[in-house]
Amino acid sequence: MTASAPLPQPDTGALLDSLLVTMVLAGDRRAASRLHARWQPRLVRTARRHTGDGDLAQAAVQECWVSIWRGLPALRETDRFAPWAFGILRRRCADQVNNRVAERARTGEDEPFEQGHDPAPDDRIAITQAFAALSPVHRLAAHLFFVEGLTLAEIAEVQDVPEGTIKSRLFHARRQMKTALTGDDQ
Repeated sequence: MTASAPLPQPDTGALLDSLLVTMVLAGDRRAASRLHARWQPRLVRTARRHTGDGDLAQAAVQECWVSIWRGLPALRETDRFAPWAFGILRRRCADQVNNRVAERARTGEDEPFEQGHDPAPDDRIAITQAFAALSPVHRLAAHLFFVEGLTLAEIAEVQDVPEGTIKSRLFHARRQMKTALTGDDQ
């Protein structure tokens, strides 16, 4: 008898999401409320990181939920809810930023987006500033990986790029964050 590798543990969060999606599709309103309550903070946090603006983030998340509820019946793999939802959010954030840029161009405003921060200890402020200094694609990849815990494959799906591109984005994001936080260029 040979020793076999232990079976991988299922991701309970993904299982819960899959169950909730299945229940929502069956018409369970409580499951819809629970799915919303479970995902709202994650979507808002990700949208804030992606847009750098609280108002844009809120608008993007609101539009994201409309798209989620409309598109949920077409979601074939309920266990893929996380990358699917973050993909929708990425597109809604881009729409909000593009609309803001167009509005500012139309009105002649040249002010940059506000990079608001919640009151926090110095380390949290430094990390937030380092995240804000990243390009939008690096910032989103880093947030989805480090904060939301998505896999490389899921992030690639969200950003609609090859997995190798995500590895590169995370490498560069880590290096830029290290430089910003330590002042070390190595």
